Amino acid sequence: MVDHQQPRRSLTAQAFWLLVAKTLGFAFAFALPILLTRTLSQNEYGLFKQLFLISTTAVALLSLGFGMSAYYYLPRESDPKRRGQVILNILLFNMLMGVAACLVLVLWPGLIAKIFRDPGISSYVPLLGVVIFLWLFSSFIETVAVANQELKVATIFIVAGQLTRTVLLLGAAIVFDSVQALVYAAMVHGAVQSIALIWYVVTRFHGFWRAFDWSLTLKQIAYVLPFGLAGLLYTVQTDLHNYFVSHQFSAATFAIYSIGVAQLPFISILRESVSSVMLPRISYLQEQGQTREIIMLMANATRKLAVVLIPVYVFLMVTGREFLTFMFTAAYAESWPIFALNLTLLPLSLLDVDAVSRAYERHRFFLVRLQIVICILNVVSLWFFIGRFGLLGAIGVVVGLNIIGRVAMAIRFSLVLGAKPRDLKLFKDVGKVAIASVVAGVLCFFVRSLIMSSYQRPIVILAGCFIVFAAIYAGAVLILGVASNDEREKVRRGVQRLHRFVYG
Repeated sequence: MVDHQQPRRSLTAQAFWLLVAKTLGFAFAFALPILLTRTLSQNEYGLFKQLFLISTTAVALLSLGFGMSAYYYLPRESDPKRRGQVILNILLFNMLMGVAACLVLVLWPGLIAKIFRDPGISSYVPLLGVVIFLWLFSSFIETVAVANQELKVATIFIVAGQLTRTVLLLGAAIVFDSVQALVYAAMVHGAVQSIALIWYVVTRFHGFWRAFDWSLTLKQIAYVLPFGLAGLLYTVQTDLHNYFVSHQFSAATFAIYSIGVAQLPFISILRESVSSVMLPRISYLQEQGQTREIIMLMANATRKLAVVLIPVYVFLMVTGREFLTFMFTAAYAESWPIFALNLTLLPLSLLDVDAVSRAYERHRFFLVRLQIVICILNVVSLWFFIGRFGLLGAIGVVVGLNIIGRVAMAIRFSLVLGAKPRDLKLFKDVGKVAIASVVAGVLCFFVRSLIMSSYQRPIVILAGCFIVFAAIYAGAVLILGVASNDEREKVRRGVQRLHRFVYG
């Protein structure tokens, strides 16, 4: 039985475990390319990125966002049998789509070679089909735990999943030093996650495989299909530039490009953690007709995201070149211009109304129409700009279309919620955070110039700039009064607990 008082909990408290999990998960995921760029040659690393680009794209496309329907239906269903069927439908859908993809790649491996310039990629495609099947089936593991309001369990799944993936792939690279070994390691990782998913659903939704009702299945399909189509088009929009670059350039050049866009996962750390918690809550508030509470919730979430994303954006714009050199060696220094453009997605991700769009299902066809338009623009723009501006043209198209899409979504759903111009004052703290970040960034720039006049080592420059930036930013945030009294009190209590833990 779902406790409908849960949506009243603090957003920060609910998102805490997911934030911890995704932060640790990102650390492991980000550590992998850092280590692989030191283990594999540039061409091998580019081939590895192309193979796993196919896998991640296939999982995103074939799932059609069907697993996300758990966020909508589990909070609304109190009957254990109905809840079990929601889970069963998602597992069956993912399994069938994964089997279909695996068969296609095993029977026609030459399809992939027509996209990429390296003909040798065909030999890996049948194995990749098995990886896609396992990854697609097990991709529901995080979603089901969050939708079932077991955020601590979701934390374990996320951290353990990223840790095992990093260990397996890195171990394969070090021991066997081959791309094929990396594919086999990915296969083992998918199998382990699939076993964990089966264990979870069997223990939490007893006898779920016995429940089946076509009426609920059809409702799930009707709910998720527009979102799935919009998600499919969005995946095409976000991944298509990688395929254009892979088709136009060699694997080694794609390695340079992939490092330039390597910060993309960081955008999803906070946004997905908060969005996953917000969706059940907004769904509940929408059902109760409390649109004003939804606006307040969105403003609060945006404010908390801004406290992290805006200063990270400013700091990396100042020290990004040293950051890339330190993380990926000087061999990938050419990635800096791509990386700088890609960083624009960090503050842009504050314009996120995905949770609202999923709660207001009657507006779901707007998402489809918007993504169709953006998808068409994407294909035409990539063809035009890559031919004239190369790699910078590709990432420029990605950023430009993201701006168009997010602004359109923000305008549409502000009208749906009945937001007024006066509601902009709810976001005043975002402006304060931006001011604090810019002030810290300007001083950081001068400190960077001073350090570089005496030291050229990236670690020294990064450490000095970080200390100055963090101190100035923290002081500016306190002076401008960004933190509420309740948040100040929570920080004070946290410091006291840490003090007692350290000093007994």
